[in-house]
Amino acid sequence: MADMVSMKVEARPGVGKGAARAARRAGYVPGVIYGAGKEPTTIQVLGSQLLKTLKNGGYYTTMFELDVDGEKHTVIPKDMQKNLLNGLPTHVDFLRLAKGATVTIEVPVEFVNEKDCPGLEQGGTLNVVRYAVEVEVLATAMPDGFVIDLTGYELGDSINASAITLPEGATFTITDRDFTVATIATPAGMGGGSDDEDEDGETTTETTEMGPDITVDQDEPKD
Repeated sequence: MADMVSMKVEARPGVGKGAARAARRAGYVPGVIYGAGKEPTTIQVLGSQLLKTLKNGGYYTTMFELDVDGEKHTVIPKDMQKNLLNGLPTHVDFLRLAKGATVTIEVPVEFVNEKDCPGLEQGGTLNVVRYAVEVEVLATAMPDGFVIDLTGYELGDSINASAITLPEGATFTITDRDFTVATIATPAGMGGGSDDEDEDGETTTETTEMGPDITVDQDEPKD
């Protein structure tokens, strides 16, 4: 996990649609900090600062220390609303973290050493079943991504969750089997099964990044 990111934000005067529109006209993105059994704190983030943070990547797996006019909050991003026309953020939610909080997040998977994979060298195809895997992990130890080494995999092999090294204390949310992450699909004409499903019958899909779920008591945001 990357180091905690510090970011200064401002307390937002007033709540409701009128106050949010005023913040946006002034170049800010309205937001709220909630959770950990405390009252929600309405904030506004400078739009240019938020966009710079988003361009750095890994937004939903980044822990932030938000300085709200001198009061610091340890948070992770929970949700973001965007303008349907230009895709720019219009509202952000941050979840305040209690000490020892755990999160359930989807972590992207990267595959390396394709040239050392006999199955691919023989004309096989890397059929990715899961572009991300869901894990439960301490908020202070969220990984940015997982790397799977393809060295030695043959045609027809399945690459399962056990090929992933988890951080200490982390667990997969799927616990009843060593689920498939990818397969080395056999070329057409050489036989073999469908390239579109793993042995569990799971269809290949691409996963989008979502805000993590937190296993601590949460207050609903008020805006």
